Amino acid sequence: MYLQYGAAEHGTDSWTLGATIPWSQWSYRLGGGLVTGYWDIWGSHWSARYEGSNRSTWVLGAKPTLRWRPDQGQSPWFAEAGIGVSYATNRRYITDHKEFSTRFNFATHIGVGYLFGEQLRNEVSLRLEHLSNAGIKEPNPGENFLQLRYVRHF
Repeated sequence: MYLQYGAAEHGTDSWTLGATIPWSQWSYRLGGGLVTGYWDIWGSHWSARYEGSNRSTWVLGAKPTLRWRPDQGQSPWFAEAGIGVSYATNRRYITDHKEFSTRFNFATHIGVGYLFGEQLRNEVSLRLEHLSNAGIKEPNPGENFLQLRYVRHF
């Protein structure tokens, strides 16, 4: 389970609650490290200024993610990347500065992080996530979030 805060240009904030589901039967050795994967399933609340007040959008998403850990997978440090889909459940994302044309969007991210604590059950990561509809419909301004995530593995 995780809690994540994200901030985007022009004051958009996002709070996310999610779960990671590891791919227990898959790994790949790469460059002295180990690549593993997991499913990232989440729900987010986006809040931004629109016509003088706050406008909220609820977003659900799912994303397969690949994680690389150096030192044959023993290092507490990691890098990761993922690409998946998201859907705004109550309305399209509209702010004073941007307007998405679709409720369905793609979500991609890159990030770095650190595992710590008893049996490395905690992690923190810094991520850059981009959401857009990949040109399916115009306008397609996209949104970039800088995110801070805390995960507790059970």
